[in-house]
Amino acid sequence: MDDTAAATQKYPPGKHPSLPPPGLSTGPLLWIKENLFGSVTNAVLTVLAAWLLWVTIPPLLQWAFLDAAFTGESRKDCQAQSPGACWAFIQNRFELFVYGFYPVTERWRPNLAAVLLVVALLPVLWDNVPQRAKLLIFTCAYPFVAGWLLIGGLGLKPVTTDQFGGFLLTLVIGVTGISFSLPLGVLLALGRQSKMPVLRTLSIAFIEFIRGVPLITLLFVASAMLSYFLPPGTDFNLLVRVLIMVTLFASGYMAEVVRGGLQAIPKGQYEAAQSMGIGYWKMMRLVVLPQALKISIPGIVNTFISLYKDTTLVIIIGLLDPLGIGKASLADAKWQGLSTEVYIFVAVFFFISCFGMSRYALYLERKLDTGYRR
Repeated sequence: MDDTAAATQKYPPGKHPSLPPPGLSTGPLLWIKENLFGSVTNAVLTVLAAWLLWVTIPPLLQWAFLDAAFTGESRKDCQAQSPGACWAFIQNRFELFVYGFYPVTERWRPNLAAVLLVVALLPVLWDNVPQRAKLLIFTCAYPFVAGWLLIGGLGLKPVTTDQFGGFLLTLVIGVTGISFSLPLGVLLALGRQSKMPVLRTLSIAFIEFIRGVPLITLLFVASAMLSYFLPPGTDFNLLVRVLIMVTLFASGYMAEVVRGGLQAIPKGQYEAAQSMGIGYWKMMRLVVLPQALKISIPGIVNTFISLYKDTTLVIIIGLLDPLGIGKASLADAKWQGLSTEVYIFVAVFFFISCFGMSRYALYLERKLDTGYRR
């Protein structure tokens, strides 16, 4: 009896199970076929990319890990151990990279501020956090709590801001700029679309000025020229001036991102809210801005990431961010010639931070996606 007759006897008509699909029509093999070898051009690019990875990744891993030196007190100690990277330099100066010149006995304060930052961000980033309403109150108070912890006063030993440095300085500038530029950018975007001529003109003038001037110029103004516009004898902290300039700079770009989201909202949304007798601010808060900000998520996160990376520019005006700390450390004769390790270490830190922000943005887009497309 052949196989067909046997199958007919085993399964009644219409009850035969479905056969599995061919191997190249589903799963990883289908993805490889369509994305890597879907055409002659794709196949050539795939082969070239594979060759490039083959000639660069193994030597990089060999230098960075297999032949690297992780202990030592100088570059000569590293060279005596192996010909690879000298990560002993990073280990030796790790606390300096993290805290800058913050007093050793007071470093529990930035550590506590970092932990509280996570607590303050939880109710903002996730909806299902227990006691979210109470935590949001703490989130609003966090900037003042963090300022008190880092700078001191009211029972804590004062620490001057010129002792801030390294990743601590980067986080202070980045988090402050990100936190305050978004609400200020929303107000500027609303002001640019306002029907009040004076408010609209001032908003447009501010936004266009900010977008037409490089950040480095504003930082020079903050460090050198701003004091000329203040009363004689006024001591205006340099870090505070930088925070103000960075926030204003980011808010100008944020305003244009939010304005794009506002323009994408159908006119019927405004008309429907107005027909229900909803006032302007309530309409913006409940109807317009939630939709506009959802549309603007990619642009908002892009602005955040750009601002975060731009914090390295403060080295130009004498503030020692991680790059400044690395440059100052390499001036030591024991560690000269290790700039590659410094740049890779700092690059990994920024990559992890920025990659985390981009991944959260994708999560937020998927969560808020309603399936509506214009």
